[in-house]
Amino acid sequence: MPSWQQVDTLAMGWRIVDLRPGDEQAIYQAAALLVAGFKEHWPHAWPDIASALEEVRESFAPDRISRVAVDDQGAILGWVGGISQYRGKVWELHPLVVRPDCQGQGIGRTLVVDLEEQVRARGGLTIVVGTDDEDGQTSLTGVDLYPNVLEHLVNIKNLRRHPYEFYQKLGFVIIGAVPDANGLAKPDILMAKRVRR
Repeated sequence: MPSWQQVDTLAMGWRIVDLRPGDEQAIYQAAALLVAGFKEHWPHAWPDIASALEEVRESFAPDRISRVAVDDQGAILGWVGGISQYRGKVWELHPLVVRPDCQGQGIGRTLVVDLEEQVRARGGLTIVVGTDDEDGQTSLTGVDLYPNVLEHLVNIKNLRRHPYEFYQKLGFVIIGAVPDANGLAKPDILMAKRVRR
């Protein structure tokens, strides 16, 4: 019997499958998603299709997971990746992107849940994700987090739809921050979730 995620995706007209190295059309679509999905808040992450194509192709390494949500016509609606760390006990969620016109339909949530299942099946225990704040989406940008980094984290406020609350709804917790990861007073907010007991 299918899990609730599969039932939900089938009812919505899309499913989650592996992104495969030989599917050039899907690879290009995933790369275009990166450029479109990150241009507003993180435009330098993948500023052009060439850098995005490189990221997609790197996702086919043996220590990686690469999954996409596709509709009935084969169009990619979202992409999630995972990178093995700590000898496979911890996996980094990198990246997660949903086509802008498809956001808010459960695709991102279902991709993350699918990644959790993939990580569990490989013996992983925890998933980590970095959620950068470079342009004032949270109360941490523009603030010198030193020396009381943890105090700032406890009092974090979401000012402009930063994704950390999306991950919290999925069971991730804030585990720390790298204060100047993206420049002075532009932190990377670190989050994690245990996926196996």
